[in-house]
This record gives sequence, C-alpha cells and structure tokens, in this order.
Amino acid sequence: MSACVPTRADDPRREKRIHEPHSPPPTRPRRFRIAGADVSASIAVFLIALPLSLGIALATGAPLQAGLVAAAVGGIVAGRLGGSPLQVSGPAAGLTVVTADLIHRYGWRTTCAITVLAGLAQLGLGCLRVARGALAVSPAIVHGMLAGIGVTIAVAQLHIVLGSTPQSSVLDNLRALPAQLANVHPAAVSMSALTLALLLLWPRIPGRVGRLLHKVPAALVAVTGATVTASLAGLTLPKVDLPSWSSHALAGLPEGPALGLAAAVLTITLVCSVQSLLGAVAVDKLVASRPDLVAARAGQPARVSRSNLDCELLGQGAANVVSGTLGGLPVAGVAVRSSANVQAGAVSRNSTMLHGVFVVVAALLMVPILELIPLASLAALVMAVGIQMVSLHHIRTVTRHREVLVYAVTTLGVVFFGVLEGVALGIAMAVAVALHRLTRTRITHDEKEGVHHVHVRGQLTFLAVPRLSRALHLVPQGAHAVVELDGSFMDHAAYESLQDWQNTHTAHGGSVELIGRRAGVRIGEPTGPVGLHLDARKNATEPADCRCHPWTPWRNHQCEIPESVTPQDGRPGEEHATGTGDGEADRSGDAPFDTDASSTTGELDTVGESSGAAGPTGSGRPGGSRADGSGGAEGSRPSSHQLARGISAFQRNTAPLMRSELARLAREGQQPSQLFLTCADSRVVTSMITSSGPGDLFVVRNVGNLVPLPGQESGDDSVAAAIEYAVDVLQVRSITVCGHSGCGAMQALLNSEAGGPQTPLRRWLRHGLPSLERVSDESRPWARLAGRAPADAVEQLCLTNVVQQLEHLRAHESVAQALRAGALELHGMYFHVGEAQAYLLAEGNEDEVFDDVGVADLSA
Repeated sequence: MSACVPTRADDPRREKRIHEPHSPPPTRPRRFRIAGADVSASIAVFLIALPLSLGIALATGAPLQAGLVAAAVGGIVAGRLGGSPLQVSGPAAGLTVVTADLIHRYGWRTTCAITVLAGLAQLGLGCLRVARGALAVSPAIVHGMLAGIGVTIAVAQLHIVLGSTPQSSVLDNLRALPAQLANVHPAAVSMSALTLALLLLWPRIPGRVGRLLHKVPAALVAVTGATVTASLAGLTLPKVDLPSWSSHALAGLPEGPALGLAAAVLTITLVCSVQSLLGAVAVDKLVASRPDLVAARAGQPARVSRSNLDCELLGQGAANVVSGTLGGLPVAGVAVRSSANVQAGAVSRNSTMLHGVFVVVAALLMVPILELIPLASLAALVMAVGIQMVSLHHIRTVTRHREVLVYAVTTLGVVFFGVLEGVALGIAMAVAVALHRLTRTRITHDEKEGVHHVHVRGQLTFLAVPRLSRALHLVPQGAHAVVELDGSFMDHAAYESLQDWQNTHTAHGGSVELIGRRAGVRIGEPTGPVGLHLDARKNATEPADCRCHPWTPWRNHQCEIPESVTPQDGRPGEEHATGTGDGEADRSGDAPFDTDASSTTGELDTVGESSGAAGPTGSGRPGGSRADGSGGAEGSRPSSHQLARGISAFQRNTAPLMRSELARLAREGQQPSQLFLTCADSRVVTSMITSSGPGDLFVVRNVGNLVPLPGQESGDDSVAAAIEYAVDVLQVRSITVCGHSGCGAMQALLNSEAGGPQTPLRRWLRHGLPSLERVSDESRPWARLAGRAPADAVEQLCLTNVVQQLEHLRAHESVAQALRAGALELHGMYFHVGEAQAYLLAEGNEDEVFDDVGVADLSA
C-alpha cells in the first residue's frame, strides 16, 4: 500500500503571506529583553540611591520612607516617561532645604500636596514646550543656588554628626554650634568620622585591587562599614526607624495661606525643573563620550538619542504627581546617580526603571537591615554631598567669565534668605552685571607724532555719547584723527554723533580714519537706521568684498570673491587664499585666557598704513600678483598682507593677555612636561586638542609623525636631536606620538611601488616601512580602536604606525635610560579629525587598543 501524505486544505480565512524571492525573511515581533549591561548598571545605581535616599529624607525631617518612595517613583515613572533615557531621578540634595522649610511651615501632608501641585505645574510647562527656556538661566545662578543649598545642608547635618539635632535656619545652626562642640557625643562622632573616612579613601585605593573594589559604590561601603562597626561594638546610637507601611502618611489637602502655598509650589517647580533639565544636558555630554551609544549601526539609529527636554519635563512632572500622592519627597534628576548610570555601562532606560524596582523590593523586604543604620552615618554621607555641591571647578569657571559676583550673591541669598529669594537676588545681580557691561564704555584721547587717537573700548550706546563728544572735540581742527572703535555694537545715537563730527572735521580740512575690530564693511557705510555693527578699515588694494581673516578659529579661510572681481586679463582668479599656515601659529582664538577681555575670534586689522609693503600670504602662496608677475590694485588677490594682518591681530587682541606669562617664560626659560611628536598636517593643532598653552609642550612635527631608528637618519638627525634634548636637557616626563585620521603620508606608503625616483618624500617615508610590514604580519595583533574596527586600510596603518614609532622611541639610548629609571612615560595617541575625538594607547598595552578620551564626569 502506498504511503499517503495528507495535505492541509486551504483555508480561505487564513491570511496568505507573500515572501518575495531574495528578500530578507519576515521579522518576528520582538520580545521584551533587558540587556545585561542595564541590569549591572541598575544594581550599581540602586546601591548608591538606597543610602542617599534615606539620608536626604533624614535631612529634610520627612519620614524616612518618603525617600524610598521618591527613589522608586523617580526610577520607574520618570525613567519610563522622561525624555532623557539615562538620567536617574529621585530625591535630590538640591531640594533638601526647600522641602525641610515646607515641612517646618506646613507639615508633611501639606508638603506632599505641594509636591503634587508642582508636578501638575511641570506637566503644564511641558505641554507648553518651554523647557528650553530654563537653559537661559545663567549657570552662575544655578551653581550659586546649588552651592547655597550645599552650605545649608552641611551646616545642618553637622549637628547630627555631633550627636544633636539641627535648628530651622543656617543662622540658628551657626549660633548653636559652639555649644554643640562643647558637648559632643563620642559614639556619633566616631561613626560619622568612619563614614567620612571610607567615603574619602575608598575611591583612592590604588592598583588592580583598587580597580576591582571601585565597582562597589563608596557611599554603600561607608554606610555599611559604619553600620557593621556600630552593631559589633554595641554602640547606643539613634538609628533608622521605618514604621509600618500601613501608617505611612499620604498627601492631604493643602492647608495654609494661598500666597505662601503658591510661592512654595513655584519654588519646587523652579528647582526641580532647572536641576532636571540641566542634568539632562549634562547626561547628553556623558553619553557623547561613549561611542557605543552614539554610533549608528547599519541601517539603525543611535542606541541612545539626545534628550527631549520637553518630554523630560513631562516625565518629571508625572513623577512628582505620583510621588506626592504616595507620600514621597519631591523628585528631580540627580547628577551623582545619572553619572554612575552612564559610567556603569547602561544602554537604555531599562536601567533607570530597574533600579526603581530594586528600591521597592528593598523597602518591602530589607526593613530589618535598614533599621540597623546609624543616623549619624547617614548625616555624614549627606553632609559630604552638601560640601561637594560647593564645587571649586564651578567657582573657577564663573571667575574666569567674570560672574563671580552673581555666584556669590546667589549663594549668600540662598543661605540666609531661602532658595526662591536667593535665586531672585541672583537674577537681579545678573541683569545688573549685564547692564553694567553694556554701559561700561571707556573713551580715551592721546596724541602721538601729531596724530590724535580716540580709543573707544566697549559698546557705544547713547549713554556714552556725551563722553564721546568731549573726547572728539579735543581733536583740533585740521588735524589727522584716528578713531578706534573696540566694540561690537553702535546704536543710532552714537552713530549720528560720530558721523556729524566726522563730516564737520573733514569740512575744516582735517582727516579721519575709523578703525574697528573686524574686517568687512567700512564703518562709514551705514547698515541700518537702528544700529551699526563695527567693522575694520580695509587695505586700499583689497576688494571690498573680501571676508578672508587669517587664522580665524575653527574654519578654513576662503576669500569669497564675486565674479565681478577679476584680474586684469578678465579671467576669474585661479586661487583663493586659504590661510592654512602652520597649525602651531599663534592665533587670537587659541589663547586660553579670559575671552571676555578682548576679541578672540580672529577678527583682524591691517598693520601700519594702508599702503604698506606687500607681505607673504597666510597660505604660503603668492596671493597678490598674476602669473606674469604684474601686480597693482586691479590684479592683486584679497590675500595680500594676510600674514601681517594676522600678526597685527595677535598684537592687539592676544599679546596683552599673554604678555605677563610670556615674560615669565622668558625669564625662567622653558620647562615643558611633555614631548609631543605629531604629523605636520595643518588640521592637527596640538594646542587645541591638548588644551595647552605656551611652555607646556615641546613639539616635533614631521610628515607622518615618524621616529627614525638610531643610525638610519642618513644625515638628518633632527628628530633624534629633539628627542635627546627633550629627555636629557628639558627632562620631560612623557613622550606622546600622535597619529591622525586621513594621513597623507600613510596613504603614500600604501600606494608606494618598488623602484621609481628617490624623491625627498620617498626617502623620508622609508622610516615608515616597518609600520607597513607590521600591518602585513599576520602573527601580530592589529592595532584597533575601542568599540569599533578601523574604517579602512589607511586608518589601520595610521594606528599601527603609532605603535611602531613607540618601539622606535625605545631604541633611542636617552629614552631607554629614562624608562629604566622610571622618569619617563610613553603614550600613543590617535586623533580622528572628522569626529574631533582623541584616543589614547596606554604604555604596556599588549592588545594595542586605543581607548577614547571622554568628557569629565558630573560633579556631585
């Protein structure tokens, strides 16, 4: 009997699936999965959040369970709905002072209701899409607010550290401090000291053991150490008291004066929103330092997108509504936990949400363990967080930008009057400083060799017109006057006053020369009835449409010549001046000084009179003559005098800022700490990518950043001489070999063929042949970048060349001796020009992996 195979009857109701030949198979619905990186990151964040949440609740005077509620809600609700996937929300130290004041005034249930109303206000602001407006607040005000809150927290928690209870205000706490110091409790002080010691020393454990131990958060180690010590020693101390959840107080109807409640809601909304939005921006910077998160994969977008600030505000508002309803503290984005989340390797918002789930589990199942924690240990932890909020880095930043007065007023206002009052004082001071800068105009007059100079420094508005008129009328009739306008704006009143005087002075036989800071339109050409942006005089031989500024930062320097401007033979110009001089040339935009003091945009003026002698162009090409050698105004290129104008801009804008530093270096001599050997490529600007200034780097540049082996220089000992001088005479502490992407020397090596004429370039590139052989040797591991493979063979050779040149360095006797003595370090570096990303290869890296250098971590 034959075997029969039953066939399935066609079901007309079954949907037919059509699969095109040679097409990918249909994708199945994706199942929900949590990446292992998110799980490990959530555990790390949970271990930080647990003690901090309890400590912040203790500092506010709220029920300790309220901190756990806020941490859980912040993780789950804000983590799910927020627009910043990797930002972690929860009870923030920045809200401690505000919440403590509200609890003292209105009680806990009304404070919860205020949190709910603040959340609703945040939802409304999110719907109005005004989140970007919060970023308009001056950073000096934000940092000053956080510093004031930090001082308030530290002073209050100091009383608990000493074994007492804090007062309601900073002044009361300061008055009570002497009596408290005379009556300290040894047990509380000892546990607090142990907590602070562990917090300080744990991250500083050196070596491989330290790198392993650093994976455990210092806050958890500090609190755990104090808890275990107090339990083993049998110390009698106030400890965490978590009542039953059945008695947990929820939000009630707000009770109190309507104006006071409205101010409280406004304060919570302001502080929560600004802190969360600024935190989201900072998290974006941290994410940008991780190529695995920002690099797009084949056909897919980046794994973590930039923060949606309006969506983040909506998520924070929803979290505050839920947290206040459930009896939790106000919720905001937290810098410490967010930074830990990114550093721990989180790849999605699942990490934030999972940490909230862990907090819920701990709040339900770990109550007996949590109740062993001494309150003094939590107070010491929160006090350390408060001290860290007064950041020296922020103080240096606002001082450099001349906003230290705004910072100080905001800080003192928050400390002595409150958060809302302090922020209002800070805003008023910021406005006053801005008006002062706008109205502060210095006008001077002097005479040199029969020429009267009137120098106007600052913005020229109607407020300065009387002083301008007095200075201009000091110029006698018929004299030659030079009016130098060192500012960026002139309003209509000042413009008319200057024009009227100029017309009158020239009518009486005098001459006037107007000089500004930027090359472009003449000042005498009005650009509008309301205001005029200042522009510098132009060389008489240059076309009026030239916008070429030599060594202007961050861009190539192309003179855009309209078709109407042509040489005498009628043809359009073959060349445009590029101004691509040596990348090490001094430029006004590269000086690491106070950029508010003078122009740092490379906006230049000519040197001397307009008829000065022609000089070389910034590009190194003849820019002022035609092919036949003729010159003149009609045939000259706009790049003439470019080098001279660049030097003039340096003398005017940058030299005054760095004169004292260069004078010190001239007296003391150079004492660089590093020898930096890199390629001659004009795109590699060592001072820019290393944030260095005069006297920091001893730089050697050549084609291909090559280090010839000893004895193979064939008469050219320049590189070896520089190495010997740097190591033996200057005694540098490190040598860095820096390669870069798109290196023309490496491309020439790959394309080189045997034979052919031995040009100087080919003779020099023979020192790179060992790198080419190293790439071809399959027994050696390939040098690579962290997170991705080299893009092509050129990049592979560029990376390998850095490793090979480091080996050549070790063959030099002076380097070898310094390495044996432990006085020198060697570093490999790769700079990707297109990505503006630097990669470092540490000494002794056997895997030859270049790790990217990221941005600085968030401060606490």
